[in-house]
Amino acid sequence: MKIVLNIVGVLAVLMGLLWIGQGTGLVMWPQSSFMLDQRIWAMWGVLLATVGVGCLIFARRR
Repeated sequence: MKIVLNIVGVLAVLMGLLWIGQGTGLVMWPQSSFMLDQRIWAMWGVLLATVGVGCLIFARRR
């Protein structure tokens, strides 16, 4: 269970950071993405990254 939580946590943090970058316009990849420069996706990215960090902390404590 720890391994699964660690993998999910790392993936969630990485995806959240990508969404933050795309939502703020810092990452303009892929060019045809509907998420580019849309602030709502930056907020969803913060939420997802926070959940990922929570998974990592929970996995470490178990």
